[in-house]
Amino acid sequence: MDAPKFQLHIAMYPWFAIGHISAYLHLANKLAKRGHKISFIVPKRTKSKVEHFNLYPQSITFIPITIPLVDGLPPHAETTFDATISLGTLIMTGMDRTEKDIELLLLELKPSIILFDYTCWLPNLARSLGIKSVNYITLSMIFESYMECMEKQFREKNIVAHELNVLNPPAGFPDPSIKLQAHEVRQLTRIVNSEFGSGVRYYERISTSTKLADAVAFRSCREIEGRYVDFLESSYGKPLLLSGPVIPELHTSPLEEKWSEWLSRFKEGSVVYCAFGSECRLHQDQLKELLLGLELTGFPFLAALKAPVGFESVEEAMPKGFSERVRGRGIVHGSWVQQTLILDHPSIGCFITHCGVASLLEALVSKCQIVVLPNYIDQLLNAKMISSSIKAGVQVEKGEEDGLFTKESVCRAVKTVMDLESEVGREVRENHLKLRNLLLTKDLENTYFDSFCLKLQELVG
Repeated sequence: MDAPKFQLHIAMYPWFAIGHISAYLHLANKLAKRGHKISFIVPKRTKSKVEHFNLYPQSITFIPITIPLVDGLPPHAETTFDATISLGTLIMTGMDRTEKDIELLLLELKPSIILFDYTCWLPNLARSLGIKSVNYITLSMIFESYMECMEKQFREKNIVAHELNVLNPPAGFPDPSIKLQAHEVRQLTRIVNSEFGSGVRYYERISTSTKLADAVAFRSCREIEGRYVDFLESSYGKPLLLSGPVIPELHTSPLEEKWSEWLSRFKEGSVVYCAFGSECRLHQDQLKELLLGLELTGFPFLAALKAPVGFESVEEAMPKGFSERVRGRGIVHGSWVQQTLILDHPSIGCFITHCGVASLLEALVSKCQIVVLPNYIDQLLNAKMISSSIKAGVQVEKGEEDGLFTKESVCRAVKTVMDLESEVGREVRENHLKLRNLLLTKDLENTYFDSFCLKLQELVG
């Protein structure tokens, strides 16, 4: 790797969610590999949960920070992993209350740039200290574009979110083919107006961050989200940086023996892997439908899922008699697994994903077929992009109004992508293969990341 034009000292302060923190750490690894120094600000007790992602400890330093007490938030809760989704706004409030501590840290660390996502007060603070700020957004550009158009439409019509029918894309959205279901519209419009810490609306926080930052950056590339790059750059009126997909480097440690041995019992491309990220918790009725759907496919499967809402473990929430019926061909695991290495195993043939950005990128560069089952916020639009626009995967059907899926719809989606004779299956496999080959083209990611680093250096001057 060539030496950088000049070494940058970059501070990072991601939103206190494991998915956001890990995305920033993957970025930090790429920057450290190119000779840059990273000061990574992270909640004190969360450090041990994420430090295994740090591949360059000589260049990436964790800076622990204590979260102030917030009424209604359990004392141990530092990230959204430690609390329910409904308490996320209180975690954001706690993060907002670290502003003075962050100021003292930045005065001591003296970085040239700070990367952040939801702390919309940070750009003005950084500017007052002579530090450049970059709003590095780990959500997708399709989601940000949709929210941008929705918010603009609400303002122009001077109405509140629930009064506007956005089943069809809002005016100005780059992809008019995207169609949402009623339950998806309700969720997105609720998000636009929901409070997200310290009396600030969710989208107001995002728009303030993009407006005040010196530059905006995304973990994406034109090959996946090209139509949204120019749209957002024009909307923001400032530099838009693309880091590329930032595909995590495979760990030097091998896949755990228990998983390697179990997967190796099955023929190539025959196992269905299902995982919904570090924080998604289904309701028990939907967990049961998912597991019964996996059973119905007849394929061997490995499901890495968190305990559903109201349960301590995933095992206690499983359908009656399920474990006995699938013994030998199906495993439901309630803890973290080495997802990148599992997806790389030759026995894996299908990945059922919630469509978070990180998992989606891992799916696209894997050889397995993709089934999308989104649950929340940007995942809804990511799934539409993959299943409707790019046509590289199949979405599990849900009820128009209630947003619920069934065991039959889970089974149908899996069988569609796994059936070599299915016309839809053939189309998504061909499209996925083309995109995979493009993303893994020699030097594509290096080209994006070299440009990303150069633009950060130009920002500093």
